[in-house]
Amino acid sequence: MQAMPIDREKFPPLYRTVANNDDGLESRSYVPGGLDVKTSTPLSAAPGANPEQFVGLALSTCLNATLEAIEKRRDLPHTSQVHTIVEMARDRRGFQFYVTAEIRLPGVDRQTAEAMVTLAESRCPVAKLLGGSENVVVKLVDDFTPVEPVAKA
Repeated sequence: MQAMPIDREKFPPLYRTVANNDDGLESRSYVPGGLDVKTSTPLSAAPGANPEQFVGLALSTCLNATLEAIEKRRDLPHTSQVHTIVEMARDRRGFQFYVTAEIRLPGVDRQTAEAMVTLAESRCPVAKLLGGSENVVVKLVDDFTPVEPVAKA
């Protein structure tokens, strides 16, 4: 997906928030006056959410909200479901994520569902943000992939 230049005057923000982390991974992330989440590394048994989970939640929620709007415009019931698998792996300079968003559209024929997924991927702000990466895949599935934890070495 080709990035489009932003014209902030033509397209001023409709919403603004700030998400904060002041003390690193083994601490907390928060939105002032709202969400406050304990954070930790996914490579330890310490309780807390991690960046991988935040990325997955952001993409799943945004894609499903976009699909819900598409379903509504097509006078279809809201049946879409999005599960996003996020894997962390090493790369040459540190770490990287592999992100796979799987979408189910029960009750929608395959051709229509594929068109809806393509449209959602082009409209969802999070999908657009991540869309330039070869490590990000958005796909229509009949069944979600079972996800097993990676065995710790």
